Amino acid sequence: MPKRFLPYGRQSIDETDIKAVVDVLRSDWLTTGPTIDALEAEFAGIVGAEHAVACSNGTTALHLALAAEGVGPGDTCIVPAITFMATANAALYCGADVVFADVDPDTGLMTPDSLAAALERAGGKARAVLPVHLAGQCEAMDDLAAIAGRSGAVVVEDACHAVGSRWKGQRVGGCLHSRAACFSFHPVKTIAAGEGGMVTTNDPELARRLRQLRSHGIERDAARHQRRDDEPWWHEMQVLGWNYRLSDIQAALALSQLHRLDSFASRRTALSRAYDVALADAGIPVAPLARTPDCEPCLHLYPVRIDFDGIGQSRASVMSGLAEQGVGSQVHYIPVNQQPYYIARYGRQVLPGAQSYYQRTLSLPLYVDMLDEDPAHVVDALARVVSR
Repeated sequence: MPKRFLPYGRQSIDETDIKAVVDVLRSDWLTTGPTIDALEAEFAGIVGAEHAVACSNGTTALHLALAAEGVGPGDTCIVPAITFMATANAALYCGADVVFADVDPDTGLMTPDSLAAALERAGGKARAVLPVHLAGQCEAMDDLAAIAGRSGAVVVEDACHAVGSRWKGQRVGGCLHSRAACFSFHPVKTIAAGEGGMVTTNDPELARRLRQLRSHGIERDAARHQRRDDEPWWHEMQVLGWNYRLSDIQAALALSQLHRLDSFASRRTALSRAYDVALADAGIPVAPLARTPDCEPCLHLYPVRIDFDGIGQSRASVMSGLAEQGVGSQVHYIPVNQQPYYIARYGRQVLPGAQSYYQRTLSLPLYVDMLDEDPAHVVDALARVVSR
């Protein structure tokens, strides 16, 4: 194994991040403190949303958003088949059912046409539609929102890959065409908090419900309830909620990282372009992820498309060959409708776009601390493997 190994993704931590965390550790607040407020305010300002609500991870962000929208038993949510299973699971946590939409085989994204087809299979109505910004890239959000609206569905963006991405010049998370957008601060994402998540919205009542649900359903607002001045401890559990809070320790790391979002996005864009150039020059049967119009992605992943049958090798053998040369890789994702749980629940489904995307995709290393020459090195290693 080479001395230097490139994983498919990793966090970028500097001394500023460490100091921010240490400062919180030395403070009076380790959780539910002022750093949470600061992170929420700054994140909302950066993406252009009225409200941002921090939570424990991207999965809880999705669950909170759907629960705050009142999604429940008897409802249907439309989820693209190519995503991490948390997108679909969040609907089931609320007691709803899922109808899987097919995706564009070259982008892995749910399209207006595949959304319309999924809604038809759902009987023409759905409670929520969850577009997934796979790898940080968006589809036509205005068209998706229009189709969803005609079916009576709200749009909740799974933007867990898309911190820093823009669509039609606006930051993802501004919720111009959605009720809410959900983000992840997992270490391999653009912003790291260890674990962490965020929901953005422009609806003040939805934001209130999100905050209530993330903390056991408890209300402490004296203006809303009968609390005497001599009872400062008073609180009321109004609904059944969860402990989905983010700690100030994690928020400190996320806030410090957020201050470098522009540089992170710029670096990821530069590395992605270096990959594009290296692949174009390599002359191998490997194509980068197809790009969608109007989107300026801050790519969380660098997926490529490989005709494994055409090169006469399995994906596993290609991944093994890359690893031998110090290059990590990963697959994003097995179609969720093919997971045993969902087969048992809904039966086997044929979604040709998702299957085509899955059969050809492989994610190459992409993270901020890669060297300028690393994309060319990775492509050289890939060329040696696929040419064997």
